[in-house]
Amino acid sequence: MRTTKIVYWQEDELWLGYLEEFPDYWTQGTTVEDLEEHLRDLHADVTSGELPGVRHVADLTLA
Repeated sequence: MRTTKIVYWQEDELWLGYLEEFPDYWTQGTTVEDLEEHLRDLHADVTSGELPGVRHVADLTLA
């Protein structure tokens, strides 16, 4: 089983969040569990290779 980092917060009645590696793509849910399910679906979409122009965030090792 793999893991990925997410960023999430509550705004009014909704939970909002995004995958740390793909901060341009946000989703929402009515509960944290609902949000997590939407984030799983979002991960599948952005890593499928079918969406053009997906921007990534990554670490860069410097000398």
